[in-house]
Amino acid sequence: MPLAVAVPREALRDPALRPIADKVAAGERLTEHDALTLYETPDLLGVGAMADAVNRAKHGDVVTFAANQHINPTNICVLRKTCVFCGYARLPKEEGAYRYTMDQVMAEAEQARNGLTREFHIVGGLDMQAGLAYYTEMFRTLKRELPHVHIKALTAVEIAHLARIEKMSWADVLSALREAGLDTLPGGGAETFSAAVREQIADKKLGGADYIGVHRVAHQLGIRSNCTMLYGHVETLADRVEHLRMLRELQDETGGFLAYIPLAYHPDDNELGKQLDRQGRGTTGFDDLRMLAVGRLYLDNFAHIKSHWIMVTPALSQVALAFGVNDLEGTVVREKIYHAVGAQTPQGMSLDALLQLIRGAGKVPAERDSFYRILRRFEQTAEGAQAA
Repeated sequence: MPLAVAVPREALRDPALRPIADKVAAGERLTEHDALTLYETPDLLGVGAMADAVNRAKHGDVVTFAANQHINPTNICVLRKTCVFCGYARLPKEEGAYRYTMDQVMAEAEQARNGLTREFHIVGGLDMQAGLAYYTEMFRTLKRELPHVHIKALTAVEIAHLARIEKMSWADVLSALREAGLDTLPGGGAETFSAAVREQIADKKLGGADYIGVHRVAHQLGIRSNCTMLYGHVETLADRVEHLRMLRELQDETGGFLAYIPLAYHPDDNELGKQLDRQGRGTTGFDDLRMLAVGRLYLDNFAHIKSHWIMVTPALSQVALAFGVNDLEGTVVREKIYHAVGAQTPQGMSLDALLQLIRGAGKVPAERDSFYRILRRFEQTAEGAQAA
C-alpha cells in the first residue's frame, strides 16, 4: 500500500490536484484518472512537491548510484528497418556494423578489474549470429575473470529473440543465462506499450503484453529486473497512463521490479525524427521532470525512480532530485546507444562528478549495488568527501 505522506498543500496552484493530494496524504492508491490529471495539469511544481514529499518519506535525503559499465556487444539487428526511433542498429553488411569477439568483450570489461565498476550493463541488437551460446560463453567468461561484477544483461526483447531463434521457451532461455552468470535484467525495450504506437515507431518488435510476459517469467524464476518507458515521440498521455498501469499491475503480482526509469526520445539521427520533422527538438525539461514525478506518485509499489542523466543531461537530473527521484544513472564509462541518436551528454561520469552533482542538490550520495542495497555513503566533512 502507498505511504501516508504529509503534502505541502500551499504548493498546489491547480485545484484539480487537491483531491490527489488528499489521497497521497491518506495513503490511498491513485487511479488512472488521477495519473492523467498529473500529466495534464500546468502546475508542474505542485506535482513535483507531492512527488518530493513521497520520495522523502521513503528515502530521506539519500540519493543512490551504481558504479556501472555499459558493454554493447553487437549493433547488428533484424529490426534495423522497422525500429525507426533507433540510430544505433545496423544490418550485417552495413557500414559501421560490428559484433564483438569474446576477446573484444573482455578488452572492454578489463577496465573493471582494478576500477570502481561493480555492474556490467550489457545490451545490443537482435543479431541472428549472436545466439544463446554467444551470451552464455560471454557471461561465463566475465564471471570467471571478474567474479565481483554483477551482470545485468539483455532486455526482454533480446530474451524473446533468443527464444525464437533457438526454438526455446522464455523460461528455458532465462534459466540457461542465469546458470551462465546472468544476475538481473535491464528494463529497455519497453518503448510505449500501446499497439498503435509500436506499429508506428517499432513495428515487428516484441509487443507490450509480451514484454510484461518475459519480465513475469523472469520474476517467477527469481530474476529481478528494471522497467522503462520511452516517451516524447508519438504517444498520447493516455498511452503513458496505460503503460504505467501495466507496470504497476505486474509489480503488484510479482514484486520483481527494482526501479522505473523513464527514457526521453532523442529525435536526431533516426528515421522517426525525420518523419516527425523533430530533429534538433527533443523532449522539454518540463516533460522530463513531469515523467519522473508522475512515476513516483502513481507507481506506489516501486521503491526506486531513476533519472538517466545521459538522456536528459546531468543538470536536469540534478533538478529531478526534487521531483521524486532517488537514484541516478551511474558512472557508465562509455555509452553508445543514445549517443548514436544525438545525445550531447558525456559518455561517462567520474565518481567525483557524480558526488558533486548529488551534493549540489542538497542530498547525501550513496553507492549501491545492483539490488539497491547501500554499500557506502559519502558524508561531507570539513576535509571533503568521506565514505562511511
